Amino acid sequence: MTHHIIGKLLQGRYQIVQSLGAGVFGQTYIAVDVDYPENPRCVIKQIKVSSSESGYLEMLRLLFLTEAQTLKLLGSHDQIPEFIACFEENQQFYLVQECIEGHALTAELPIDAQWGCLWSESEVVEFLIDVLGILEFVHSQGVIHCDIKPENLIRRTVDNKLVMIDFGSIQSIDFGIGAELPIYRIPVTSLGYIPPEQFIGQTQPSSDIYALGMIAIQALTGLEPLQLKTDPSTNEIFWRSQNTPVNDYLAAVLSQMIGYNYQDRFQSAGEVLRVLKQIIWEPQPSETLEKDSQFTLEVAKNHPASGKSSPLLTGMKVGLAANSLVMGFGVYSLVNTAPAYSETDTLYKATKEYQAGDLEEAIALAKSIPSHSNVYPEAQATIEEWQEQWQVAAQQYEIAQTAFKESRWSDVLHAAAKVPKIFYWQSKTDKIVQQASVNIEIQTQDLLAKAYEKAAEKDFSAALQYLREIPQESHAGALVQDKLAEYNRKRQIRAAYFLQKANKQASIGDFDRAVKFLKNIPQDTLVYAQAQVKLNEYTQKQRVLTDNQKIASAKKTNLFIPKNSVTKVEYLQGVNYFQEVNIR
Repeated sequence: MTHHIIGKLLQGRYQIVQSLGAGVFGQTYIAVDVDYPENPRCVIKQIKVSSSESGYLEMLRLLFLTEAQTLKLLGSHDQIPEFIACFEENQQFYLVQECIEGHALTAELPIDAQWGCLWSESEVVEFLIDVLGILEFVHSQGVIHCDIKPENLIRRTVDNKLVMIDFGSIQSIDFGIGAELPIYRIPVTSLGYIPPEQFIGQTQPSSDIYALGMIAIQALTGLEPLQLKTDPSTNEIFWRSQNTPVNDYLAAVLSQMIGYNYQDRFQSAGEVLRVLKQIIWEPQPSETLEKDSQFTLEVAKNHPASGKSSPLLTGMKVGLAANSLVMGFGVYSLVNTAPAYSETDTLYKATKEYQAGDLEEAIALAKSIPSHSNVYPEAQATIEEWQEQWQVAAQQYEIAQTAFKESRWSDVLHAAAKVPKIFYWQSKTDKIVQQASVNIEIQTQDLLAKAYEKAAEKDFSAALQYLREIPQESHAGALVQDKLAEYNRKRQIRAAYFLQKANKQASIGDFDRAVKFLKNIPQDTLVYAQAQVKLNEYTQKQRVLTDNQKIASAKKTNLFIPKNSVTKVEYLQGVNYFQEVNIR
C-alpha cells in the first residue's frame, strides 16, 4: 500500500502527489517541488529496501550512488529525463528526475490487429531510427536499459519526440556476468519484450535491440509479442504472414533484430541505424502515381568486381516484384550509389572485427578494398588510425592493470579514461574500472569513518587529513567538500580559542598552561603566526619565572655558592645543575 506516502514532504522539498506504480526495483511517484513558486512536477523513484542490516544497506547505498551517477550521465541526452537529485531519508533511498509530460507509446500501437491503425513501413522506420539514436547513446555510456517496452517510451507533448524512461533495470555492459532473472519478478507488461538470454543473466546490448524489434513488429501486425508463434525447432518467432504487408528488406532487418540467439542479431544500435538509413523515400513520377500509387522495392546492384550480395539480402531477391507494396505517395527504395555497397560493407565488416578485437583481420579486410574504389582513401586512413589507437589502448590498459594490482584505484580510472573507443579494449578495461570504483567507495567509507572519529575527538587537523586522502572520483565528493569546509572552519575557531585561553593563562602568570595551549595551535591556521610570537614571549617569561623560583627556593635552604665554584650563568641555569656542583 502506498497511500500513506501521498502528501508526504521529502527532504522538506518534494511533496508526493500521485503514485505511478510499483516495479521490481521500487515504487515510482509524481511529486511537486515546493521550493519553486510554480511547483514544477518531477518523478521520484523510491528504491526497494528489503533489509535493515548495516552490510546490506552499505551495499545498497553504493549501488544507489552508482545508479544515480549513471542517470546523471544519461540525463544529458535530450530524449532521456534529466537527473535532478538523489537522497537518503530514514534508511530509504530516493531518485528525483524530470517529469516528461506526454503519453506512452502504448496509446499509439494497434491492439489485436483490430483496434487502432497498423503502422506504415515509413512510420516504423522513422520510429526505429529515432529510438535507435537514443539506444546508441545509452550503450556508448556502457549501459544496457534492460526493459525497453511501449510503456517506457513517452511521446513528449512539447515537441512530439520520443523519450526513453525508467532506467531502473539498467546494468553495465559486462558480457557473461549478471544474476538470473526469475520470471515471477518480471512485470507483466515486460513479458514478450525481454529476450531469452536476459533470463539467464547474459544480457547484451542486442537485448535492447530485440525489445525494440518486437515493438516495431507489434506496430506492423497489431499483435503483441506473446501472441506470436515460434518455430519449435529453431525457437525463431513467426511474425510475417500473408496479412503483413512488409517488403523483404525491412522484414529481414526486423527478423535479425529479434533473432533467438543474440549472436545472430545486430550487435549494436549503430549497426541497425546504418542499415536502415540506406532506405530513402523518393517521390515517384506522376504517371506512376496514377497507377494506384504503387511502390516498388529497388535493390541496388552489386559492384561488378564483387559478384557477392549483401548478407542481409541473400536469398531475398526472388519474388520482390510480387511483394511490392501499395503505400501512398513515395517510392520505398534501397539506394546504393557510389561507392558500391559491397565495398562499404567490407569496410563496415572490418570495423566490426576491429571493435571485436581482431585487429589483423580488420586490417586485412580494409586492405582488400581495391585502389580504384571511392572507399579506398577512407580505408587507408582508417587502417593508420586503427593501428595508432590500438597501440594507445593497449598501453593504457596495461597502465590500468598495473595500477589495479598496486591498489592505485584513481590511477586505474585515469588510465581507463584514455582508452580509445574500441569496444574490445573498453570492455576489458570496464571490468577493472568497475572493481576499482567499488574499491574507491569502500576506501571512501573507511576514510570518512576515520575523519568522523577524529572530528568527534576535536582533532580537526587529523580529520581534514583523512578527508584529503579520499579520491576525487568518489561519489561522496560533495559530502567531502562540505566536511572539509566544516572541519577547517571548526579548526580555525578552535585555534582562536586556544590563543585566547593562552593569553588568559599568561595574564595570571600561568605560563606553563599558556605554552601548552599555544602548542596545540595548528600551523596552517589564521592565528598561527600570532601564536608563535606569543609562544616565544611566554616561553621566555616561563624560564625567567622558573629561574626566580629556583633562586627563591635556594635562598630558603640557606645555600651559598663560593665564587670560584660556579659562575653566575651556571647558577641561573637552575637547581638541577646547582645540585650537581660540589659545595665546599
